Amino acid sequence: MITLEAVTPAVLESTAAELGVNLPIEQTAVWAAYQADIDGRTPWGAYLVKRDGETVAFISLIDFETHGYHYLRSVHGPTWVAKPSEAEERETVDALAKAVHAKDGKVAFLRIDLWYAAGTVPVLSTVPYDQTVVIDVTGGDDAILTRMKRRGRRDVRKALRECPAECADETAQAMADFSEYYDVMVETGKRDGFVPAPMSDYSDMIGALGADHCRVFAARIDGRVVAWSIVTVNGTHAVRYYAGMRSEVMRLHVTDKLLYQECCILGSQGITAYDLMGIGSDFAPSLMGLNEFKTKFTEEVTPVAPGRDVPIKKAFYATLSAVQKVRKSLRK
Repeated sequence: MITLEAVTPAVLESTAAELGVNLPIEQTAVWAAYQADIDGRTPWGAYLVKRDGETVAFISLIDFETHGYHYLRSVHGPTWVAKPSEAEERETVDALAKAVHAKDGKVAFLRIDLWYAAGTVPVLSTVPYDQTVVIDVTGGDDAILTRMKRRGRRDVRKALRECPAECADETAQAMADFSEYYDVMVETGKRDGFVPAPMSDYSDMIGALGADHCRVFAARIDGRVVAWSIVTVNGTHAVRYYAGMRSEVMRLHVTDKLLYQECCILGSQGITAYDLMGIGSDFAPSLMGLNEFKTKFTEEVTPVAPGRDVPIKKAFYATLSAVQKVRKSLRK
C-alpha cells in the first residue's frame, strides 16, 4: 500500500542520502528557496512516498500561480529509489491527487514527471521530453573523450587543435555582472527564434543557488565572451540548464571545446554524470534539432520520465484545455 509522509525539503534530502539516491536539484531545499523568490511561485510541500512503510520515492512540489489559477509542479518528481511498476506509479499518483485535493482547494492540477501515461493527460504548455543525454565524466580527460561517439571525438579534437577560444569556469564573474553573457543569449534568441527570459531570471538563479549548486562556464576569443552555459550541480550530478553562442563563431567548434572543457572540469570536481537536458524523440519531435549535437558526446541516450498533467479540478482543467486548443488553432 502506498502512503505519503509530509516532510520538509531538508528531511527529503537527508532521507534520500541515507538510501543512496542523488536527488535532482529541483527536489532540494536550495531549489525550493530559489523558487520562493520568484513572483507567482511558492514552495508547497514535500512527501516521502512509502510502500508498506518503506520509502520508495521522493517529491517536492512548487505552487505556480498563473492567469488566476494555481497548479503544482515537480520537476523530476517523483524521484524513485528504483523504477516503479505501472501499478505502483498509478497508486502514487492517486495518493498525491487525493492529498493535494484535501490540503489545498486552489490547486487545479499537478504537473509531475511520470513513466506511464495512464490516467494522466499531455501537458497544457512547455515541451516535456522522454530522452536525454547523460555524459559519464569520470576517469579523467582522456577517458571522457574515449567514451564519445567517433564524430564527437573528431569534433572535439578538431576544436582543441584549431579553435582559438579560451574556456574557463567564470561563475564569480557572472555572479558579479551577467550583462556580457546575457548579450550572447539575446543574439542566440534572435538566431534561433525565441525570446530569452529577462536577464534577472538568469542572474537571480546563479545568485540564489550559489557556486556550490550553479556554475557558469564561458568561452572567450580575444577577451570577448562568445559562448557560455549555466550548469546546475547537486551531489555527483550536473545538468546543462542554459547555453548561448554568438553566430559569428558557429563554424569554429566553440561549443564542442566548451562542452568538453566543462566535462573535464566537472569530472575533476567529483561529478560523475553530466546531463545535457533533453533531446528529441517520437514523444518530443520538436526537439529533434538538438540531437545531432548532443548525441555525439556519448554512445547511449538515457530514458527519463516526461512531464504529464494530473487534473484535480477536472471541469476547470477541461476548460483550460479547450482554451489552449483555440489559441493553437489561431496561431496556425
